[in-house]
Amino acid sequence: MPSPDTATFDVLTFGEAMALFVADETGPLDRVAQFHRRTAGADTNVAIGLSRLGFDVRWLSRIGADHNGAFLQRALEAEGLDCRHLKRDDQHPTGLVFKERALDGADPHVEYVRCGSAASYLSIEDSHDVSLTSARHLHATGIPPAISASARELSFHLLSEARKAGLSISFDPNLRPTLWPSEAIMIETLNALAAQADIVMPGLAEGRLLTGRDTARDIAADYLDRGARAVVIKLGPEGSYFRTADAEGTVAGTPVANVVDTVGAGDGFAVGIVSAYLDGLDWPTALHRGNLIGARQVQVIGDMEGLPNRAELTDMERSGSAL
Repeated sequence: MPSPDTATFDVLTFGEAMALFVADETGPLDRVAQFHRRTAGADTNVAIGLSRLGFDVRWLSRIGADHNGAFLQRALEAEGLDCRHLKRDDQHPTGLVFKERALDGADPHVEYVRCGSAASYLSIEDSHDVSLTSARHLHATGIPPAISASARELSFHLLSEARKAGLSISFDPNLRPTLWPSEAIMIETLNALAAQADIVMPGLAEGRLLTGRDTARDIAADYLDRGARAVVIKLGPEGSYFRTADAEGTVAGTPVANVVDTVGAGDGFAVGIVSAYLDGLDWPTALHRGNLIGARQVQVIGDMEGLPNRAELTDMERSGSAL
């Protein structure tokens, strides 16, 4: 077993990166002849967004020893991600996703080819050379525990070890019901993971399903009771809500004149929340940043192309505009 690397870094993320094929024209996928290849995956979107803001981010995953895997590794490294914990798997392929060209701000139709992907074979063994004591923060989502039992074990292991090491932990449930054996297992698993996190970031509909509570305030109370230090709830165009043990508030959303593609908005919001937390900002400021980045992301084609660099973010925060 290799000895852990003890070089310090800011954030560890893990999950499945997929090759994304975005249609060049509108219409059903079966009628589209040309696509552009990009990157996809909620966990990678957040990793890329944090890297663009100057954080030292490490990415833990598996990709196939195929051209899509090579494409993804080049793309992620070009974004500044440290891929020392990215394994090449010569037995299983890289996951794929095909996405329609959206119209009038509607949610685009997507189709996945990820069953038996390299990332679905993630396991605790893949984390043996990770030194969590050298990191500041772990960001996790509900997607890795959905793709396989071994990836689920890895999720629980990393969150448990991060807690022992004193890292701060953020968790976005990122519901993918079709990947789970049952809704009951999904709810039980994701709530158990959320109980390990400092910051829990569900959408309003996700929070209602996971907790059985109706209002943002009650959903937040549920997760605070489970052990979270802060709960941040996405309210869509209306903005976002936060609650801690001693404060709560709602921050209005950022207006968007032209919604191009809604995919990745929640990941952009997570980039804002995690980056603001690591920057030491207060919760209203963090939510404002999350709203801004989420609003910027929905104005572009692709899952992460709207995520800003630090100079762009500074301009956005000064102007209050997501352009």
